[in-house]
Amino acid sequence: MSSKKKAAVTKKEARSTLAPKLRFPGFREAAGWPQMRLIDTADRSVRWSFIGGPFGSNLKSSDYVSDGVRIIQLQNIGDGEFFNEYQIFTTAQKADELLSNNIYPGEIIMSKMGDPVGRACLIPNRHDRYVMCSDGIRLVVDEKKNAKYFIYSLINSPLFRAVVEKTATGSTRKRIGLDELKSLPMWLPKKSEQQKIAECLSSVDELIAAQARKVDALKTHKKWLMQQLFPREGETQPRLRFPEFQNAEKWKLKPSGELFANRKEVGEEGLPIYSVTVNDGMVPRASLERNFYDIEDPAGNRKVHKGDIAYNMMRMWQGAQGVAPEDCMVSPAYVVLKPRGDVCSDFFAYLFNLPHSLRLLAVASRGLTKDRLRLYFDDFAKVTLCVPRKAEQQRISKCLNSLDALIAAESKKLEVLKTHKKGMMQQLFPSPEAAEA
Repeated sequence: MSSKKKAAVTKKEARSTLAPKLRFPGFREAAGWPQMRLIDTADRSVRWSFIGGPFGSNLKSSDYVSDGVRIIQLQNIGDGEFFNEYQIFTTAQKADELLSNNIYPGEIIMSKMGDPVGRACLIPNRHDRYVMCSDGIRLVVDEKKNAKYFIYSLINSPLFRAVVEKTATGSTRKRIGLDELKSLPMWLPKKSEQQKIAECLSSVDELIAAQARKVDALKTHKKWLMQQLFPREGETQPRLRFPEFQNAEKWKLKPSGELFANRKEVGEEGLPIYSVTVNDGMVPRASLERNFYDIEDPAGNRKVHKGDIAYNMMRMWQGAQGVAPEDCMVSPAYVVLKPRGDVCSDFFAYLFNLPHSLRLLAVASRGLTKDRLRLYFDDFAKVTLCVPRKAEQQRISKCLNSLDALIAAESKKLEVLKTHKKGMMQQLFPSPEAAEA
Protein backbone atom coordinates (compact mmCIF):
# COMPACT_ATOMS: atom_id res chain seq x y z
CA MET A 1 0.00 0.00 0.00
CA SER A 2 1.34 3.42 -0.95
CA SER A 3 2.19 6.01 1.73
CA LYS A 4 -0.64 8.27 0.46
CA LYS A 5 -3.22 5.50 0.84
CA LYS A 6 -1.88 4.62 4.30
CA ALA A 7 -2.20 8.26 5.37
CA ALA A 8 -5.77 8.44 4.03
CA VAL A 9 -6.77 5.28 5.88
CA THR A 10 -5.15 6.50 9.11
CA LYS A 11 -6.99 9.83 8.83
CA LYS A 12 -10.31 8.07 8.23
CA GLU A 13 -9.73 5.80 11.22
CA ALA A 14 -8.88 8.84 13.37
CA ARG A 15 -12.21 10.43 12.50
CA SER A 16 -14.09 7.20 13.25
CA THR A 17 -12.90 7.49 16.86
CA LEU A 18 -12.49 10.74 18.75
CA ALA A 19 -11.36 11.57 22.27
CA PRO A 20 -12.04 14.66 24.40
CA LYS A 21 -9.29 16.83 25.87
CA LEU A 22 -10.29 15.91 29.40
CA ARG A 23 -11.20 12.43 30.64
CA PHE A 24 -11.95 11.26 34.16
CA PRO A 25 -9.58 8.93 36.03
CA GLY A 26 -10.22 5.38 34.97
CA PHE A 27 -10.91 6.37 31.36
CA ARG A 28 -7.73 8.22 30.40
CA GLU A 29 -6.17 5.14 28.88
CA ALA A 30 -9.41 3.95 27.28
CA ALA A 31 -9.90 3.82 23.53
CA GLY A 32 -11.33 6.76 21.61
CA TRP A 33 -15.06 7.22 21.29
CA PRO A 34 -16.42 5.26 18.30
CA GLN A 35 -18.62 6.95 15.72
CA MET A 36 -22.32 6.10 15.62
CA ARG A 37 -25.51 7.75 14.38
CA LEU A 38 -28.07 9.70 16.37
CA ILE A 39 -30.74 7.13 15.52
CA ASP A 40 -28.56 4.44 17.15
CA THR A 41 -29.21 6.02 20.56
CA ALA A 42 -33.00 5.59 20.27
CA ASP A 43 -34.83 2.84 22.16
CA ARG A 44 -36.16 0.58 19.42
CA SER A 45 -38.40 -1.24 21.91
CA VAL A 46 -40.46 1.96 22.31
CA ARG A 47 -42.86 2.82 19.53
CA TRP A 48 -42.18 6.19 17.89
CA SER A 49 -38.94 6.59 19.86
CA PHE A 50 -37.54 8.90 17.18
CA ILE A 51 -40.24 10.84 15.38
CA GLY A 52 -41.13 14.35 14.30
CA GLY A 53 -44.18 16.42 15.10
CA PRO A 54 -47.46 16.36 13.15
CA PHE A 55 -48.00 18.00 9.79
CA GLY A 56 -49.16 21.57 10.21
CA SER A 57 -52.52 20.70 8.67
CA ASN A 58 -53.08 18.11 11.41
CA LEU A 59 -52.67 20.60 14.26
CA LYS A 60 -54.08 24.03 13.49
CA SER A 61 -54.85 27.07 15.63
CA SER A 62 -58.51 26.05 15.50
CA ASP A 63 -57.51 23.00 17.58
CA TYR A 64 -56.26 25.19 20.44
CA VAL A 65 -58.25 25.33 23.68
CA SER A 66 -57.78 27.09 27.02
CA ASP A 67 -56.92 23.90 28.91
CA GLY A 68 -56.22 20.26 28.14
CA VAL A 69 -53.10 18.57 26.74
CA ARG A 70 -50.26 21.03 26.37
CA ILE A 71 -48.66 21.61 22.98
CA ILE A 72 -44.90 22.12 22.97
CA GLN A 73 -44.01 24.94 20.58
CA LEU A 74 -40.62 25.98 19.22
CA GLN A 75 -40.67 28.84 21.75
CA ASN A 76 -40.60 26.27 24.56
CA ILE A 77 -37.51 24.44 23.27
CA GLY A 78 -34.46 26.23 24.62
CA ASP A 79 -30.79 25.44 24.18
CA GLY A 80 -30.56 23.04 27.10
CA GLU A 81 -33.56 24.48 28.95
CA PHE A 82 -37.34 24.35 28.73
CA PHE A 83 -39.09 27.72 28.49
CA ASN A 84 -42.41 27.50 30.28
CA GLU A 85 -43.86 30.95 29.51
CA TYR A 86 -45.56 30.21 26.19
CA GLN A 87 -48.50 27.87 26.87
CA ILE A 88 -51.17 26.58 24.48
CA PHE A 89 -53.32 23.46 24.72
CA THR A 90 -55.44 21.10 22.68
CA THR A 91 -58.15 18.63 23.65
CA ALA A 92 -57.43 15.11 24.91
CA GLN A 93 -59.35 13.82 21.89
CA LYS A 94 -57.04 15.68 19.50
CA ALA A 95 -53.99 14.49 21.44
CA ASP A 96 -55.24 10.90 21.08
CA GLU A 97 -55.61 11.42 17.32
CA LEU A 98 -51.95 12.53 17.29
CA LEU A 99 -50.75 9.74 19.59
CA SER A 100 -47.60 9.16 17.53
CA ASN A 101 -46.67 12.80 18.17
CA ASN A 102 -47.18 12.65 21.93
CA ILE A 103 -44.12 13.14 24.14
CA TYR A 104 -43.70 12.45 27.84
CA PRO A 105 -41.83 13.85 30.89
CA GLY A 106 -38.12 13.08 30.96
CA GLU A 107 -37.85 12.51 27.21
CA ILE A 108 -35.71 14.61 24.87
CA ILE A 109 -37.26 17.03 22.40
CA MET A 110 -35.20 18.54 19.59
CA SER A 111 -35.93 21.41 17.25
CA LYS A 112 -35.79 20.99 13.48
CA MET A 113 -35.45 24.72 12.93
CA GLY A 114 -34.66 28.03 14.61
CA ASP A 115 -31.55 29.36 16.25
CA PRO A 116 -29.72 27.23 17.05
CA VAL A 117 -31.14 24.46 14.88
CA GLY A 118 -31.05 21.01 16.50
CA ARG A 119 -31.14 22.35 20.05
CA ALA A 120 -32.63 20.06 22.68
CA CYS A 121 -34.20 20.14 26.13
CA LEU A 122 -35.77 17.66 28.52
CA ILE A 123 -39.55 17.52 28.85
CA PRO A 124 -40.52 18.75 32.34
CA ASN A 125 -42.72 16.82 34.73
CA ARG A 126 -45.56 19.36 34.73
CA HIS A 127 -48.12 17.30 32.78
CA ASP A 128 -48.70 13.60 32.13
CA ARG A 129 -48.12 14.04 28.41
CA TYR A 130 -47.68 16.68 25.72
CA VAL A 131 -48.17 17.03 21.97
CA MET A 132 -45.24 18.21 19.86
CA CYS A 133 -45.48 21.00 17.33
CA SER A 134 -44.64 20.19 13.71
CA ASP A 135 -40.97 21.17 14.11
CA GLY A 136 -40.33 19.15 17.26
CA ILE A 137 -38.58 15.76 17.36
CA ARG A 138 -39.07 13.18 20.08
CA LEU A 139 -36.08 11.09 21.16
CA VAL A 140 -36.47 8.23 23.64
CA VAL A 141 -32.96 7.11 24.58
CA ASP A 142 -32.12 3.43 24.95
CA GLU A 143 -31.02 3.62 28.57
CA LYS A 144 -29.76 0.04 28.61
CA LYS A 145 -26.93 1.16 26.35
CA ASN A 146 -26.65 4.88 27.04
CA ALA A 147 -26.94 7.48 29.80
CA LYS A 148 -29.85 9.72 28.78
CA TYR A 149 -28.39 12.86 30.33
CA PHE A 150 -25.15 12.30 28.44
CA ILE A 151 -26.97 11.97 25.11
CA TYR A 152 -29.00 15.10 25.86
CA SER A 153 -25.81 17.00 26.74
CA LEU A 154 -23.98 15.68 23.68
CA ILE A 155 -26.77 16.90 21.40
CA ASN A 156 -26.22 20.42 22.79
CA SER A 157 -22.42 20.17 22.66
CA PRO A 158 -20.28 22.23 20.24
CA LEU A 159 -19.31 18.98 18.47
CA PHE A 160 -22.81 17.84 17.54
CA ARG A 161 -24.03 21.42 17.02
CA ALA A 162 -21.34 21.89 14.35
CA VAL A 163 -22.45 18.69 12.60
CA VAL A 164 -26.08 19.85 12.59
CA GLU A 165 -25.21 23.35 11.35
CA LYS A 166 -23.18 21.89 8.50
CA THR A 167 -26.08 19.70 7.38
CA ALA A 168 -28.93 22.18 7.89
CA THR A 169 -30.29 24.21 4.99
CA GLY A 170 -31.66 27.74 4.73
CA SER A 171 -29.95 31.11 4.52
CA THR A 172 -31.94 33.11 7.08
CA ARG A 173 -33.49 30.41 9.25
CA LYS A 174 -31.74 27.06 9.38
CA ARG A 175 -33.78 23.85 9.08
CA ILE A 176 -32.94 20.16 9.14
CA GLY A 177 -35.15 17.22 8.18
CA LEU A 178 -35.88 14.17 10.30
CA ASP A 179 -34.11 11.79 7.90
CA GLU A 180 -30.97 13.94 7.80
CA LEU A 181 -30.96 14.20 11.58
CA LYS A 182 -31.29 10.44 12.02
CA SER A 183 -28.10 9.71 10.14
CA LEU A 184 -25.91 12.42 11.68
CA PRO A 185 -22.71 11.10 13.26
CA MET A 186 -22.01 11.31 16.96
CA TRP A 187 -19.17 9.86 18.97
CA LEU A 188 -20.07 7.83 22.06
CA PRO A 189 -17.91 6.32 24.82
CA LYS A 190 -18.98 3.31 26.83
CA LYS A 191 -21.95 3.79 29.12
CA SER A 192 -19.79 3.92 32.26
CA GLU A 193 -17.90 6.96 30.93
CA GLN A 194 -21.15 8.49 29.71
CA GLN A 195 -22.54 8.22 33.24
CA LYS A 196 -19.49 9.92 34.76
CA ILE A 197 -19.78 12.85 32.35
CA ALA A 198 -23.55 13.02 32.87
CA GLU A 199 -23.13 13.16 36.66
CA CYS A 200 -20.66 16.02 36.34
CA LEU A 201 -22.80 18.07 33.96
CA SER A 202 -26.05 17.40 35.81
CA SER A 203 -24.50 18.70 39.05
CA VAL A 204 -23.56 21.94 37.27
CA ASP A 205 -27.04 22.12 35.73
CA GLU A 206 -28.54 21.81 39.21
CA LEU A 207 -26.47 24.82 40.33
CA ILE A 208 -27.58 26.74 37.24
CA ALA A 209 -31.24 25.84 37.86
CA ALA A 210 -30.99 26.90 41.52
CA GLN A 211 -29.42 30.24 40.56
CA ALA A 212 -32.05 30.76 37.83
CA ARG A 213 -34.79 30.18 40.40
CA LYS A 214 -33.15 32.79 42.63
CA VAL A 215 -33.14 35.34 39.80
CA ASP A 216 -36.75 34.52 38.90
CA ALA A 217 -37.80 34.90 42.55
CA LEU A 218 -36.20 38.36 42.69
CA LYS A 219 -37.93 39.38 39.46
CA THR A 220 -41.26 38.11 40.80
CA HIS A 221 -40.70 40.06 44.02
CA LYS A 222 -39.95 43.21 42.02
CA LYS A 223 -43.14 42.76 40.00
CA TRP A 224 -45.17 42.36 43.19
CA LEU A 225 -43.46 45.36 44.79
CA MET A 226 -44.24 47.59 41.81
CA GLN A 227 -47.88 46.54 42.00
CA GLN A 228 -47.90 47.76 45.61
CA LEU A 229 -45.82 50.93 45.24
CA PHE A 230 -47.75 52.33 42.27
CA PRO A 231 -51.52 52.87 42.00
CA ARG A 232 -53.32 50.19 40.03
CA GLU A 233 -55.19 50.95 36.84
CA GLY A 234 -58.18 53.16 37.56
CA GLU A 235 -56.90 54.05 41.05
CA THR A 236 -55.02 57.11 42.30
CA GLN A 237 -53.36 55.79 45.47
CA PRO A 238 -50.84 52.94 45.94
CA ARG A 239 -51.48 49.94 48.18
CA LEU A 240 -48.16 50.44 49.99
CA ARG A 241 -46.31 53.59 51.06
CA PHE A 242 -43.05 53.88 52.95
CA PRO A 243 -43.48 54.78 56.65
CA GLU A 244 -42.28 58.36 56.23
CA PHE A 245 -44.98 59.01 53.59
CA GLN A 246 -47.98 57.22 55.09
CA ASN A 247 -49.45 60.53 56.29
CA ALA A 248 -48.23 62.55 53.32
CA GLU A 249 -50.57 64.16 50.82
CA LYS A 250 -52.23 61.92 48.25
CA TRP A 251 -50.83 61.31 44.79
CA LYS A 252 -52.11 63.77 42.20
CA LEU A 253 -53.10 63.47 38.55
CA LYS A 254 -50.96 65.65 36.31
CA PRO A 255 -50.56 65.97 32.53
CA SER A 256 -47.11 64.85 31.40
CA GLY A 257 -46.51 68.28 29.88
CA GLU A 258 -46.38 69.73 33.41
CA LEU A 259 -43.73 67.19 34.36
CA PHE A 260 -41.47 67.24 31.29
CA ALA A 261 -40.39 69.67 28.59
CA ASN A 262 -39.32 68.72 25.07
CA ARG A 263 -35.54 69.20 24.84
CA LYS A 264 -34.47 70.00 21.28
CA GLU A 265 -30.77 70.78 21.66
CA VAL A 266 -28.34 69.88 18.88
CA GLY A 267 -25.63 67.32 19.63
CA GLU A 268 -22.10 68.33 20.58
CA GLU A 269 -18.73 67.07 19.38
CA GLY A 270 -17.19 64.46 21.66
CA LEU A 271 -20.40 63.25 23.29
CA PRO A 272 -21.07 59.49 23.17
CA ILE A 273 -24.01 58.26 21.10
CA TYR A 274 -26.66 56.22 22.94
CA SER A 275 -29.57 54.08 21.81
CA VAL A 276 -32.83 53.32 23.59
CA THR A 277 -33.83 49.68 24.11
CA VAL A 278 -36.98 48.03 25.43
CA ASN A 279 -35.26 45.84 28.01
CA ASP A 280 -32.21 47.83 29.07
CA GLY A 281 -33.20 51.47 28.68
CA MET A 282 -30.44 53.76 27.39
CA VAL A 283 -27.23 51.98 26.39
CA PRO A 284 -24.11 53.07 24.46
CA ARG A 285 -24.80 52.45 20.79
CA ALA A 286 -21.41 50.78 20.36
CA SER A 287 -22.51 48.02 22.77
CA LEU A 288 -25.28 46.87 20.41
CA GLU A 289 -24.48 44.17 17.89
CA ARG A 290 -26.15 45.69 14.88
CA ASN A 291 -25.40 48.14 12.10
CA PHE A 292 -26.54 51.75 12.23
CA TYR A 293 -27.06 53.98 9.25
CA ASP A 294 -28.14 57.20 10.95
CA ILE A 295 -26.06 60.34 11.13
CA GLU A 296 -23.00 60.39 13.41
CA ASP A 297 -22.40 64.10 12.83
CA PRO A 298 -23.29 65.88 16.11
CA ALA A 299 -25.41 68.40 14.21
CA GLY A 300 -27.65 65.55 13.04
CA ASN A 301 -28.32 64.21 16.54
CA ARG A 302 -30.00 65.46 19.69
CA LYS A 303 -28.20 66.26 22.90
CA VAL A 304 -29.38 64.52 26.06
CA HIS A 305 -28.41 65.78 29.50
CA LYS A 306 -27.67 63.40 32.35
CA GLY A 307 -31.01 62.61 34.03
CA ASP A 308 -33.13 63.29 30.93
CA ILE A 309 -35.44 60.56 29.64
CA ALA A 310 -35.18 59.67 25.96
CA TYR A 311 -37.80 57.58 24.22
CA ASN A 312 -38.25 55.99 20.82
CA MET A 313 -41.34 57.54 19.22
CA MET A 314 -42.20 54.29 17.41
CA ARG A 315 -41.73 51.97 20.38
CA MET A 316 -42.63 53.99 23.47
CA TRP A 317 -45.82 51.93 23.77
CA GLN A 318 -43.54 48.88 24.19
CA GLY A 319 -41.39 50.54 26.85
CA ALA A 320 -38.49 51.80 24.71
CA GLN A 321 -37.32 54.57 27.04
CA GLY A 322 -34.62 55.18 29.60
CA VAL A 323 -32.77 57.66 31.79
CA ALA A 324 -29.50 59.09 30.46
CA PRO A 325 -26.60 58.07 32.76
CA GLU A 326 -24.41 60.85 31.32
CA ASP A 327 -24.51 63.71 28.83
CA CYS A 328 -24.79 62.09 25.42
CA MET A 329 -26.44 62.22 21.98
CA VAL A 330 -29.31 60.23 20.48
CA SER A 331 -30.90 59.86 17.07
CA PRO A 332 -33.25 62.68 16.00
CA ALA A 333 -35.93 59.96 15.80
CA TYR A 334 -36.03 60.01 19.62
CA VAL A 335 -37.87 62.44 21.88
CA VAL A 336 -35.81 63.86 24.76
CA LEU A 337 -37.78 64.65 27.93
CA LYS A 338 -36.31 67.35 30.15
CA PRO A 339 -37.56 66.85 33.74
CA ARG A 340 -39.13 69.86 35.39
CA GLY A 341 -38.59 70.80 39.05
CA ASP A 342 -40.67 68.21 40.94
CA VAL A 343 -39.55 65.18 38.92
CA CYS A 344 -37.28 62.21 39.69
CA SER A 345 -36.51 60.69 36.29
CA ASP A 346 -35.77 57.20 37.63
CA PHE A 347 -39.25 57.06 39.17
CA PHE A 348 -40.88 57.86 35.83
CA ALA A 349 -38.75 55.30 34.00
CA TYR A 350 -40.40 52.68 36.23
CA LEU A 351 -43.83 54.30 35.95
CA PHE A 352 -43.74 54.35 32.14
CA ASN A 353 -43.10 50.59 32.04
CA LEU A 354 -46.17 49.64 34.08
CA PRO A 355 -48.68 47.68 31.93
CA HIS A 356 -51.46 50.26 32.32
CA SER A 357 -49.00 53.09 31.55
CA LEU A 358 -47.99 51.36 28.32
CA ARG A 359 -51.66 51.09 27.37
CA LEU A 360 -52.11 54.82 27.97
CA LEU A 361 -49.05 55.59 25.83
CA ALA A 362 -50.33 53.31 23.05
CA VAL A 363 -53.70 55.08 23.02
CA ALA A 364 -51.94 58.45 22.81
CA SER A 365 -49.77 57.30 19.88
CA ARG A 366 -50.75 58.00 16.28
CA GLY A 367 -50.87 55.41 13.50
CA LEU A 368 -53.26 53.03 11.74
CA THR A 369 -51.45 49.87 12.84
CA LYS A 370 -49.24 48.98 15.80
CA ASP A 371 -46.10 48.81 13.69
CA ARG A 372 -46.70 52.42 12.63
CA LEU A 373 -47.61 53.94 16.00
CA ARG A 374 -45.70 57.11 16.89
CA LEU A 375 -45.85 59.07 20.14
CA TYR A 376 -45.07 62.71 19.43
CA PHE A 377 -44.25 65.00 22.34
CA ASP A 378 -47.44 67.05 21.94
CA ASP A 379 -49.50 63.87 22.38
CA PHE A 380 -47.30 62.61 25.20
CA ALA A 381 -47.76 65.93 27.01
CA LYS A 382 -51.52 65.28 27.24
CA VAL A 383 -51.14 61.87 28.92
CA THR A 384 -52.29 62.16 32.54
CA LEU A 385 -50.12 60.47 35.17
CA CYS A 386 -50.70 59.90 38.87
CA VAL A 387 -47.64 61.03 40.83
CA PRO A 388 -46.50 61.79 44.41
CA ARG A 389 -44.16 64.57 45.53
CA LYS A 390 -40.51 64.33 44.47
CA ALA A 391 -39.26 63.01 47.84
CA GLU A 392 -41.54 59.98 47.59
CA GLN A 393 -40.61 59.49 43.94
CA GLN A 394 -36.95 59.35 45.00
CA ARG A 395 -37.67 56.88 47.81
CA ILE A 396 -39.52 54.53 45.46
CA SER A 397 -36.87 54.71 42.74
CA LYS A 398 -34.08 54.16 45.28
CA CYS A 399 -35.80 50.99 46.49
CA LEU A 400 -36.34 49.66 42.96
CA ASN A 401 -32.83 50.65 41.84
CA SER A 402 -31.39 48.63 44.74
CA LEU A 403 -33.51 45.65 43.74
CA ASP A 404 -32.43 46.00 40.11
CA ALA A 405 -28.78 46.04 41.22
CA LEU A 406 -29.36 42.82 43.17
CA ILE A 407 -31.08 41.20 40.19
CA ALA A 408 -28.17 42.24 37.95
CA ALA A 409 -25.61 40.81 40.40
CA GLU A 410 -27.45 37.48 40.69
CA SER A 411 -27.98 37.36 36.91
CA LYS A 412 -24.23 37.83 36.46
CA LYS A 413 -23.60 34.86 38.75
CA LEU A 414 -25.98 32.84 36.58
CA GLU A 415 -24.06 33.81 33.43
CA VAL A 416 -20.77 32.85 35.12
CA LEU A 417 -22.17 29.38 35.85
CA LYS A 418 -23.37 29.01 32.26
CA THR A 419 -19.96 30.09 30.95
CA HIS A 420 -18.30 27.58 33.28
CA LYS A 421 -20.52 24.80 31.95
CA LYS A 422 -19.76 25.82 28.37
CA GLY A 423 -16.04 25.55 29.10
CA MET A 424 -16.54 22.14 30.72
CA MET A 425 -18.42 20.85 27.67
CA GLN A 426 -15.58 21.98 25.42
CA GLN A 427 -13.23 19.84 27.51
CA LEU A 428 -15.48 16.82 28.17
CA PHE A 429 -16.58 16.32 24.55
CA PRO A 430 -14.39 16.02 21.45
CA SER A 431 -13.95 19.28 19.56
CA PRO A 432 -15.61 20.05 16.20
CA GLU A 433 -12.11 20.66 14.78
CA ALA A 434 -11.10 17.10 15.67
CA ALA A 435 -14.09 15.73 13.77
CA GLU A 436 -13.08 17.68 10.65
CA ALA A 437 -9.36 16.96 10.87
